[in-house]
Amino acid sequence: MANVTLQEKVSYQSKSPLYQQIYQLLRHKILGGQWNPNEMLPSEAELVEQYNVSRATVRQALDELVSDGLIYRRQGRGTFISPPTVEQGLVRIVSFTEDMQQRGLNPGTKLISAGLVSASKMLANELQIEEGESLARIERLRLADGAPMSVEVSFLVHRYCPGILAQDYTSRSLRLMLEDSYQIRITSARQKIQAVAATEEMAEVLGIDPGAPLLYIERISFSEFDFPVEYLRLFHRGDRYTLHADLRG
Repeated sequence: MANVTLQEKVSYQSKSPLYQQIYQLLRHKILGGQWNPNEMLPSEAELVEQYNVSRATVRQALDELVSDGLIYRRQGRGTFISPPTVEQGLVRIVSFTEDMQQRGLNPGTKLISAGLVSASKMLANELQIEEGESLARIERLRLADGAPMSVEVSFLVHRYCPGILAQDYTSRSLRLMLEDSYQIRITSARQKIQAVAATEEMAEVLGIDPGAPLLYIERISFSEFDFPVEYLRLFHRGDRYTLHADLRG
């Protein structure tokens, strides 16, 4: 932790609650770059002493910063500055590799598992195929500058892309591979997004605490001939990923 002395004082005469004053002071320091990403903040006890307030007041201020995504907690270790989040728009389909490269980040992929599975009733319905048909299931950990960002689980109709499991999909975009090797161009998708809590297994893979928030996306991608090609499950780290959309009235 950096040797930082907080000089600001809170005002008991202010109409603003004490926790809100501390929140604003710390937020200003964080956004001003006083601490580096993943650097530890002063402890709750240090902040209590510095501001001469109760631990509950300090904790409420920190809770606000956590909600803003500016800091994160590690049980038994302390509170740390969050790395900048990666924003992704919702208006067009962008591969993870392309997305990271556009942001000046080095994309990386680690294979978790790959193999053939039989389509469940749900997957068969979503992909408009017969139940039990072979699907190529590819599960990958996606990284940006070496840091875990998300887990992707792809289900591809295998007869559309035979031999896909023998391809090098750890260093190449799966979407571009479908286009280059199988002449399947994905032109549209339908997806739903929800917040979920990380399971112990997912938390271990992503390097986060169990129960940490994840952005979960289910996406069905369609070819230019409007037939479903891929069913995708995405688990984005909630502290590193932001989804945005431009709306017009």
